Amino acid sequence: MRKSLLAKVVTGALVGVLVSACSSDENVSSVDGIKDQPSKASAVWPQLDIEVKADPAVEKKVSEILSSMTLEQKIAQMIQPEIRDINVEDMRKYGFGSYLNGGGAFPNNDKHATPDDWIALAEKLYQASIDDSLDGSTIPTMWGTDAVHGHNNVIGATLFPHNIGLGAANNPELVEKIAHITAKEVMATGIDWVFAPTVAVVRDDRWGRTYESYSEDPAIVREYATSVVKGLQGAADKDFLSDQRVISTVKHFVGDGGTVGGDDQGDNIASEQALFDIHAQGYVGGLTAGAQSVMASFNSWHGEKLHGHKYLLTDVLKEQMGFDGFVVGDWNGHGQVKGCNNEDCAQAINAGLDIFMVPNDWKALYDNTLAQVKAGTIAMSRIDDAVSRILRVKVRAGLFDKPSPANRPLSGDRSLIGKAEHREVAAQAVRESLVLLKNKDNTLPLSANKRILVAGDGADNIGKQSGGWSITWQGTNNTNDDFPGGTSIYDGIKAHVESAGGEVQLAVNGDFDTKPDVAIVVFGEEPYAEGHGDRETLIYQQGTKQDLALLEKLKSQGIPVVSVFISGRPMWVNAELNASDAFVAAWLPGSEGGAVADVLFGEHDFKGKLSFSWPSEPQQIVNKGDETYAPLLPYGFGLTFSDDNVLSDALNTEIKVSTDSNQPMQILNGAVQSPWVLWLYSGDKSLAVNASTHTVGALTYRTVDKEVQEDARKVTFDGTEFAAMRFASKSFFREDLSAQLLTPAALSFNVSRHSEISSPVTIGMNCEGEGDAPGSCSTQIDISEQLKAIPVDTWTNVSIDLKCFVDEGIDFTGLVVPFELGSAGKASLSMADIHIKPDAAKAASISCQN
Repeated sequence: MRKSLLAKVVTGALVGVLVSACSSDENVSSVDGIKDQPSKASAVWPQLDIEVKADPAVEKKVSEILSSMTLEQKIAQMIQPEIRDINVEDMRKYGFGSYLNGGGAFPNNDKHATPDDWIALAEKLYQASIDDSLDGSTIPTMWGTDAVHGHNNVIGATLFPHNIGLGAANNPELVEKIAHITAKEVMATGIDWVFAPTVAVVRDDRWGRTYESYSEDPAIVREYATSVVKGLQGAADKDFLSDQRVISTVKHFVGDGGTVGGDDQGDNIASEQALFDIHAQGYVGGLTAGAQSVMASFNSWHGEKLHGHKYLLTDVLKEQMGFDGFVVGDWNGHGQVKGCNNEDCAQAINAGLDIFMVPNDWKALYDNTLAQVKAGTIAMSRIDDAVSRILRVKVRAGLFDKPSPANRPLSGDRSLIGKAEHREVAAQAVRESLVLLKNKDNTLPLSANKRILVAGDGADNIGKQSGGWSITWQGTNNTNDDFPGGTSIYDGIKAHVESAGGEVQLAVNGDFDTKPDVAIVVFGEEPYAEGHGDRETLIYQQGTKQDLALLEKLKSQGIPVVSVFISGRPMWVNAELNASDAFVAAWLPGSEGGAVADVLFGEHDFKGKLSFSWPSEPQQIVNKGDETYAPLLPYGFGLTFSDDNVLSDALNTEIKVSTDSNQPMQILNGAVQSPWVLWLYSGDKSLAVNASTHTVGALTYRTVDKEVQEDARKVTFDGTEFAAMRFASKSFFREDLSAQLLTPAALSFNVSRHSEISSPVTIGMNCEGEGDAPGSCSTQIDISEQLKAIPVDTWTNVSIDLKCFVDEGIDFTGLVVPFELGSAGKASLSMADIHIKPDAAKAASISCQN
């Protein structure tokens, strides 16, 4: 299948794409890039033969509507707020052109909102948009949603494998069918528009959105983009944007998968040719198929944010490539443009952004944009172009002619949500996406009439197997009850074994009463989404290795071990591979995890092939050009039952990581260091520090001098309630600090006490992101005894072995708060020079080394 697909798509310009992708490093210096001599668009970018052609009747209607609109109505078409921050009266007053629900946003703020609840909200906001009593406009609004692996915001919907698994399946026809099913389940809840497909071509698997990419190969991404757009919107010559189709969005333009270090929202420094050859192929496929919207990316290209990049948004995308739909921003992405903030960004509109995705600052942005047009900062011609594009898509989608959301053919059809036929397609995708990496002594397929132990915390965990963007934004805080109709991997195993007369036992920790014939261990990454998933290395469970211990415990008892690995990317799991007799990369299979058993027990053979090479090193990136980074298993690898095993039990497990872990990681060094932000907490009150003095509840804060002016922070606790000074990551995204455990390191800080210490004073860490349950990954270590030994008003260094925090459950692969000073008693202290110091654990003031 892979060879036939590649033979099909490697034609014309794409031959050059693949040559470039295989022979050059995309992260080239500016010698070959845009900084020396920006290329004219026509020299690199093609004119596309877009299947959805301009229609004179459509253009006439757009012109007529535009000519009747006031400036206020036009600006409103360009504003996209979020359902948690608008109400029906806001829509009636302003007539927003569109709105969205972000990840974790639901009608009535109810996670368990029913399809009827979704339709009711869609209907109310639609009716308000066409009510001209306040804004004079009858232009219908449209609702956009992130349905990225099925209608994943809705309880009971069919959740398909995430894109990385679909890439391994390498079946464009199946992917088109999945997209059409997604469109129907979305339309059953009254929604018009889907923010998909993601067409990133990932070059560094440490990026936290790797699972949203189909492949490291631009050929597959290009082909899949075509399939998904046609599945969502319909083919241009068939049922394009019919009553069973939704508007699609090709995202994120452009280069998000190629940032330096795999940094989410980071900088792509590829040459312009590589930007097209590698990162833009999904747009060639998706736009040619007729995608009606493009989402601008958070990332920069050579230091310039895409939301403000006129050359790429206007000269390249619109003028050269011929895209005539609209460009929508990402979540407050305009606010990251130089000179902008969330409430004010003429630069983005002037660059070619047509719709601001502005969840909660929409009122100020609306007012400022209106004033900027009146002042001439934004040309009226640019506004008319943007609104024309929005209207063009609405006319093509039939929004002026279709019934209201509650009255459309598929609306309210509950049978579509998680329909049995839809789940069977998802099960097919699961079966075809599994990749067999190791099969020693033909361990697989298994006989179902044996005594089988099922272990690992992923075995009976539909939320974990579904990953991020599953009900909640990060995919966290879900239980199996939140996926009605879905099946866990254990459910499928149990059904096979019981029907064959075998015995099955579920024991997460691997304990058993009677020795099993074989153990199936299901383990892997915890769910994450954008921002939280970035990693410094690809080492699995660095610093903890609980799952490896489980595998080795079973293997030491002479039990054959089958590992089913859940992950959003290939990971460096050499030790886990060594401890496994068979090893299956299951990716993130979604709600139909039971289908995994269909392959384990031989009802279906393995079909999946790696669409991402499997790393031989913890920091492997594609096309590094370094022989030492040859992959452990190449792109396209995947065993079947009849293939010989190729992996031994003696893979190298020595960790060799090129990192900055031999340098101190600064948290407070005079100033607060990036990416950390200082917050003050007291009880249920919190405040970001933006001045030299603050008082929040029981805590008083001020800057003081240690060596130079204001290089230290003084905090005074009044003892009325627990309060804390906390350094947290920007946007509370998880940061991977696991490499700091390799040296090993210690948390080090200078402290001066100004009072008696009569109550516990703690140093804490936590790895809780947005939506995580409080206390799920946090700890505090009491340092009051160390403080009592320090003379008053004397600066002293204190250090804590990082292993102390690991032992208390802190996950350094996703740290949100690396340092918190807290107390519920009376105390006055100053802090300075807070950092993580390599090779300092053994000499730490507080040591936990064995």
